[in-house]
Amino acid sequence: MTIPNAKNPDPRTLLRSLFDAAIAAAQPALCLPPHLPPPPKGRTIVIGAGKASAAMALALEAHWPGPLEGLVVTRYGYQQPCQRIEIVQAAHPVPDAAGLAASQRIAALVTGLTADDLVIALISGGGSSLLVAPGEGLTLADKQAVNTALLASGATISEMNCVRRHLSSLKGGRLGALCQPAKLLTLLISDVPGDAPMDIASGPTVTDATTCLDALDIIRRYRIDLPAPVCALLVSGAAETVKPGDVRLSASDLCA
Repeated sequence: MTIPNAKNPDPRTLLRSLFDAAIAAAQPALCLPPHLPPPPKGRTIVIGAGKASAAMALALEAHWPGPLEGLVVTRYGYQQPCQRIEIVQAAHPVPDAAGLAASQRIAALVTGLTADDLVIALISGGGSSLLVAPGEGLTLADKQAVNTALLASGATISEMNCVRRHLSSLKGGRLGALCQPAKLLTLLISDVPGDAPMDIASGPTVTDATTCLDALDIIRRYRIDLPAPVCALLVSGAAETVKPGDVRLSASDLCA
């Protein structure tokens, strides 16, 4: 029998220590501050969505040297005691009316900004359902049906988020486009394999190379039964996301 010691640790102890170290390294209080820019000449607006967004907001408040304001939406039970950034709680993984209202308020916050302003987007896993803003002609009930069907389909998270990006008025870079002409910094904490920015919370502030045809292919591959307005929107091609090279995100930067 092998006796655990410092040079030959017990495998369970070693694995647990590695796990704890990885979790600690991803804590917003540690990983977020090094990526913060200097305050802008104008306003600093903080927006965000995801299970870690409230913890990210708390870390930002603790390390930001100037005034700031904003709103982030997180999952029920993930509230943090922020003082300047409002925290709203909503449902995950199937969206609810609280998430819809928060998403509409976030969109309003970044509308009408100037080139002197800075938007800091705090994005993490879970944001796909929390930042729920139906695409043109769709309702919250349609989005709830989509999420429920996708979760039961066996599709990967990347495939699910491809569909969800194309059925949103904010995801797939659309929220980022609303921020112009302000500078935009997106801070990401990933929970998806590969860490592709467009897959984290379905990429509300980053460009997306996938298309409506890709989303339709996923729906057909997994034989997903979706509401008629959802299929009609995808077939029309009117649900395309913000593509790489779009000038609306030319003042955008990100750190993951």
